[in-house]
Amino acid sequence: MAESDLPDHVARNRAYWDEISAPRYVESGRRSWATNKITWGIFGVPETELKALPEDVAGMDVIELGCGTAYISAWLARRGARPTGIDNSAEQLGTARSLQYEHDLHFPLIHGNAEATGLPDASFDLAVSEYGASIWAEPSRWIPEAARLLRPGGELIFLTNGTLWILTVPDTEQEGPATERILRPYFDMHRFECR
Repeated sequence: MAESDLPDHVARNRAYWDEISAPRYVESGRRSWATNKITWGIFGVPETELKALPEDVAGMDVIELGCGTAYISAWLARRGARPTGIDNSAEQLGTARSLQYEHDLHFPLIHGNAEATGLPDASFDLAVSEYGASIWAEPSRWIPEAARLLRPGGELIFLTNGTLWILTVPDTEQEGPATERILRPYFDMHRFECR
């Protein structure tokens, strides 16, 4: 998809990550690649406790939607999966490629939009999004795209911000942390965006 054809929210997300956020995640990506222990989210909940992933991923084709530095894909590749990462940010993928070479662990990384990957139907056994497409993409677009990519019986596993946090955090980063008040409607939620 040409840059000019990207939906506005996707183009804004790409610019934001490439210009502002990607450098903030280099070190955490490096730390995550350096460990073999799978943890989830900002609190680092161990996979051994959460049990979100299938017990055996060996031989599975996996798509990581919004892979960022691709540490989830790296963890899965070390367990015998065949991951492919897609991310909207060229800068994030640059960090991921650098870490692939540093760890001599290679798998496809695609610069693209998780709402419309362009990948063939029924190509994957597992789709994963840890704070990737699940937080910036339009749910009515990325979830059907994940479903289209999955083979029959495939699984989608995703992690996103908590609903109460989303409803109570101000619209702009400059306005501070979550409040004690609900600031937006609970019903008819879709994609939320910080400005």
